[in-house]
Amino acid sequence: MKCPFCGHQDTQVKDSRPSDDGAAIRRRRSCPQCSGRFTTFERVQLRELMILKRNGRRAPFDRDKLERSLNVALRKRPVQAEQIEQLVSRITRQLESLGETEIPSSTVGDFIMKALKSVDEVAYVRYASVYKDFRHTGDFARFLGDEGLDDESGRS
Repeated sequence: MKCPFCGHQDTQVKDSRPSDDGAAIRRRRSCPQCSGRFTTFERVQLRELMILKRNGRRAPFDRDKLERSLNVALRKRPVQAEQIEQLVSRITRQLESLGETEIPSSTVGDFIMKALKSVDEVAYVRYASVYKDFRHTGDFARFLGDEGLDDESGRS
């Protein structure tokens, strides 16, 4: 593994252990060149996934992009980083289990919406506002009315 600090090609593993959800191996590494320390994660990848964008382009599935999307929606919400990592792993496993190598971006968005709704309804509405391209306050009202969310408690 290449050192992210100095670029040295041969780093050493100092500690390995399963991640919290057991879906990855967490490795603590050290660089003999600059003495830098960093952590890597090793995950099982069942297949190479390609995302079919709305404009027809294809892009490789990017787990980090999925995590960033969830982090934006969940910003300043009472959700722990471990929960976000579990959501990312769950959504990734769902996508891989579809059995397809090319997946429409709308399918990814639907999985994200479903996951966010189960964790935090404010984040769910935030994500929906971008994903569904809300332009006016009425768009929010219609969406919330369709979803059956109660304005006071945020629950159905």
